[in-house]
Amino acid sequence: MTCSFSLKTHLKRWLGDETGAVIADFAVMLPVFVMFLLSSAEMGLMAFRQTMLERGLDMAVRDLRLGLVTDPTHAKVKSRICTYAGYLPDCGASLRLEMQPVDLRAYTSLPPKADCIDKSEEMSPVRAFVTGGTNELMVLRACVKIAPVFPTFGLGEQVAKDGNGDMSLFSVTAFVNEP
Repeated sequence: MTCSFSLKTHLKRWLGDETGAVIADFAVMLPVFVMFLLSSAEMGLMAFRQTMLERGLDMAVRDLRLGLVTDPTHAKVKSRICTYAGYLPDCGASLRLEMQPVDLRAYTSLPPKADCIDKSEEMSPVRAFVTGGTNELMVLRACVKIAPVFPTFGLGEQVAKDGNGDMSLFSVTAFVNEP
């Protein structure tokens, strides 16, 4: 009888002891906070790179509209976008452009979604890049591939990635070729 009373007393004392409660809560919640912290950093960097891609595209199109780019080619426009975008890692190799005219009178929607470069596959040819004529509405789409900072944790693990482990950022703009 004294043995069960002693066990009951020890069990009651152990359940009432709260000296390790903070450490246990910390150990349980630490991975959650680390995931939020790393996902926030990943999302911030993705938003920054998306903004830089859009800025580069807008500035390059501004140069096209003002006539600062003579005989616009895929390489020239791509070079301008990468220069204006600033911080897009390996921009020259990972940026893919598509430019084509859109008929204003028969417009229903944008052409099918532009694709990106997949570094894990064999290189595919340049997409449609038509400079268009005067007073023609042109749609320019850009896609850049970037590697997640934390590819195996949090947001970096959840985003859609290609065979090389890169994710895609898209940007679209439209302009009218001035005479």
